[in-house]
Amino acid sequence: MYQIKNRIYLSFDNTQKSGICNYLRALVKQNLDKTCSEIMDKFLDDEKYYLAQKASRFPFLEEVIDDREFLADTESYIKECIKYYEYKERQRPIIEANKEFEKKKRKFLQEVKMSKEKPTRKQLYYYDRLCKKYSIEKMDVENLSKLDLRNEIERIINEHSDDYKIID
Repeated sequence: MYQIKNRIYLSFDNTQKSGICNYLRALVKQNLDKTCSEIMDKFLDDEKYYLAQKASRFPFLEEVIDDREFLADTESYIKECIKYYEYKERQRPIIEANKEFEKKKRKFLQEVKMSKEKPTRKQLYYYDRLCKKYSIEKMDVENLSKLDLRNEIERIINEHSDDYKIID
C-alpha cells in the first residue's frame, strides 16, 4: 500500500495527498463489506455534496474531482486499501496465536524467576495470617521460594474458598 502512494496524486502536495489517503483508508475500513466501485461512488457523492455546500475538507478537489487521472488514482488506492485490510484480516488468527504464545512465555519466565527468589515479607505475613485464620499448621518457609509460597497461599485460599462465597 505504501508503494502506491508514491505513484498517485502527483499534482497534490504532501499534506493534500496524506489527507486524502487517510480519509480514503478510513472510508474503506468502515465499508469493508462494499465493493471498490461502491466505495468510490460513496466518496465521490459525499465530496461533490460537500463541495457544493462549500464545506469540503478537501477544497482542492473542486478542480480535479471529475478528472480521469484523479478517478484512476483514487480507484487504485481504494483497491490497494481493500487488499491491505483483507490481508490483515487473514493474518488475525496468526497474530492472536502469537500473542497468546508470548503471554504464556512471559508467565513461564516470571515463574522461573520467582522460583529462584526468596519470599517477600508481605507474602510471609499473608501466609502467617492465613494459617492463623484457618488454624492451619505452618510449614517451614525458610527453604521455600517465592513461587512455592505463592502456590501454597493459593492452595489454602482454594481449600477455604467456601468462606468467601456470598450466601443468598
